[in-house]
Amino acid sequence: MSKRLKVVAVSGSLRRPSRTFALVEQLLHSIASVLPVDSHIVELSDIAPRLGATLDRTELPAEIQGHIHAIESADLLVVASPVYRASFSGLFKHLFDLVHHEALIDVPVLLAATGGSERHALVIDHQLRPLFSFFQARTLPVGVYASEHDFDAYAIASDALHERIALAVSRALPSLHFAASGTGRATLAA
Repeated sequence: MSKRLKVVAVSGSLRRPSRTFALVEQLLHSIASVLPVDSHIVELSDIAPRLGATLDRTELPAEIQGHIHAIESADLLVVASPVYRASFSGLFKHLFDLVHHEALIDVPVLLAATGGSERHALVIDHQLRPLFSFFQARTLPVGVYASEHDFDAYAIASDALHERIALAVSRALPSLHFAASGTGRATLAA
């Protein structure tokens, strides 16, 4: 029997409904269609008021502590953020400020972002990759960027976006191996 991959997805949008959340859901669905997974979604829009009011991890409400623990114990992270003035939001960064700096070492991370136009696509490489490099996480080679034109309201309507999602997932799969140890964490192939 194969182990189930613990996939934790973070939707960095401060609003609901959200194109970022729709992208996260599709990425999770695509991963689950080819691998056995247990998924956990962290929606920034749900926790933003309580998260923003807390400066120290020890003061976090139990619900947010649970989300941070899920992030820190993930086999695979799927992290998506809308673009705000050429970067992710301050609350998105604050969430990851509360994650232990050694918790994500070698954890594979599939990066994604949404924005109003294609001109923001470099946010994945210029903002998100450096953040997860600090954590010594392993950002996967293909990120997924989606612009407003890829959606009809809050549903993915673009064949090109579906193709980008499929490519990102297919390029990630050969890199994922279940750790032989009892931890159940995934590692990247050398």
